Amino acid sequence: MTTADLRELVPAVIAVLGRRGADFASAEDAVQEALIRALETWEDDPPRDPKGWLVAVAWRKFLDATRSDTSRRGREVAVDAEPPPEPGAATDDTLRLYFLCAHPTLPSSAAAALTLRAVGGLTTRQIAAAYLVPEATMAQRISRAKKKITGLPLDQPGDLATVLRVLYLVFNEGYGGDSPDHTDLAAEAIRVTRQLAALTDEPEVAGLLALMLLHHARRDSRTGPHGRLIPLAEQDRSRWDTALIAEGVGILQAALARDRLGEYQAQAAIAALHADAPSAAETDWVQIVGWYDELLAITDSPVVRLNRAVAVGEADGAGAGLAALAAVGPDVPRRAAVAAHLHERAGDLAQAARLYAEAAGVAASVPERDHLTREAARVRQLL
Repeated sequence: MTTADLRELVPAVIAVLGRRGADFASAEDAVQEALIRALETWEDDPPRDPKGWLVAVAWRKFLDATRSDTSRRGREVAVDAEPPPEPGAATDDTLRLYFLCAHPTLPSSAAAALTLRAVGGLTTRQIAAAYLVPEATMAQRISRAKKKITGLPLDQPGDLATVLRVLYLVFNEGYGGDSPDHTDLAAEAIRVTRQLAALTDEPEVAGLLALMLLHHARRDSRTGPHGRLIPLAEQDRSRWDTALIAEGVGILQAALARDRLGEYQAQAAIAALHADAPSAAETDWVQIVGWYDELLAITDSPVVRLNRAVAVGEADGAGAGLAALAAVGPDVPRRAAVAAHLHERAGDLAQAARLYAEAAGVAASVPERDHLTREAARVRQLL
């Protein structure tokens, strides 16, 4: 069984422990310990019922932890009796757990980090990268959040906005990864978002699903041999999944017709314009700038400002793009890469080469670093 297969079992196992009376923090700790045990023993002796095995081991870990915690001796009486075993193949608890982890006592950022770890199966390092913070900072944030909800039952669902944010981050982690395991993570986020869309008529849920589908449609064209990164402008558009694009556009159009615009719908509209263009040169950059203006009015995000600068550079020329980039702080990730691109378009090759090299030095992934290094070398050859 692969790591991805194990990850798919985690939500159901945590949910079982929750129904038996475990709080989220204790259940998550127990399941993590059970997963470690599984990785150590399953290769030589895999169980016939993987979920049942994980439930049994995690429940025992939870009981052991409860008995050893003198401050919870009262609760030990309630949990000491072993509940009857539950069937291994059971209901999909993933979506329910997304809501339960978004606990109302937690700020959305902390709830999202906990859910990414418990349900998405991400490591602390991956979550820190998604939030653009140091790993140590994220470890402390997760630890504080778990302490805050220790002892609280999983019976107060969190809000929809937090769940959407977590699903978005899980998808992005999968979409940005360069391994089959990451692709599975993106597909899982789409699967859960489909479930959510079937249960609510909230336009932003539909917007998020459309955004995921439109991005996922390009997954096979994003990388070349040996994981080499292929930028959007250079991708082979014949490899894009037209069925996913058509589905995403249809879902988006229905959501936009509700006239309750949100950030995911705006992002999906931008993705749809890219998907609709026969080539990079034929992209409707003017309309994309308009959608970035809408998105900026909703989020006021520095990352949106950065992406808008790229669009402005394509629509109105490199000079206009650099002027828009001036409003973006120097600490925003990938700013140097965008500046390099705009300076190259403006004809300042020396500055572009320097900025490509600078961007490569702080790249978030190996494929991105290698791509930017190649760009720096390419521009230097033009000098």
